[in-house]
Amino acid sequence: MYGSEMSDLEEALTLRSGDEGSTAFADPRYESINAMFGGWTTAIALRATLEAAENAALPSAITVNFVDRVEPGAKVHTRSRLVGSSRSVEHWLTELLSADGRTLALATVVLSNRRDTDGHTQPSMPEAPDPETLDEFHPPGPQGERSMMRPVTGQPPHGRADTTSTHWVREMTGRPVDHLQLAFLADQFAPRPFFWSEGPRPAATLCMSVYFHATADEVAAVGDDYIFSEATGSRGDNSTSGQHARLWSRSGVLLATTEQLHWYR
Repeated sequence: MYGSEMSDLEEALTLRSGDEGSTAFADPRYESINAMFGGWTTAIALRATLEAAENAALPSAITVNFVDRVEPGAKVHTRSRLVGSSRSVEHWLTELLSADGRTLALATVVLSNRRDTDGHTQPSMPEAPDPETLDEFHPPGPQGERSMMRPVTGQPPHGRADTTSTHWVREMTGRPVDHLQLAFLADQFAPRPFFWSEGPRPAATLCMSVYFHATADEVAAVGDDYIFSEATGSRGDNSTSGQHARLWSRSGVLLATTEQLHWYR
């Protein structure tokens, strides 16, 4: 949030409390090609969990199963419960429900109280030109108007033997990056079946996991700058396709990793 004005994304990720519990508005500005953008759904599930937890624990992981369409303009109810906890870790289950009680998405979330330890980072960020030197690309759907990609490799994603792609991505409404926005940006990739096909084809995300690696200070240091994303398909066959991706800060900090399983035909 900058000044007294709320950014479009912050407004779209707002939860409202009422007699029916917490609800979100499926803001049509964040619609994808077919129903609401999966990154919005993931971020709403994470926010509902964080608000239910009411503590200082930070997200370590979220896995979302996309059960049914989230219709743009609809009221979405959220329901979170603590499944189990220890001194340092909490496991939560959060549902997103339609007005008539249908489950739209089901998320498991791990929150943790992280402490200073030793460690290592195995991969390193690929070399890439500065984003400002690259052409702009906006993902399809209304949500793409508020997200900007600067493709480095793998664009356009058609007729390729290699499913690897890299790009810079930035949410353009001025909202500083946090864990919610990392979850949102973890879904900014072309489906991998596009890469071995001659053009677009029907595809949808079945399940997405995001693992948050950066410290709170490292996330805050990003501000509203670009994030570098690299994605590679694992295998596509019999109507499902897997993808692994890494999200880096401009300074080369590994912020998050993500896995997706797509349906395609």
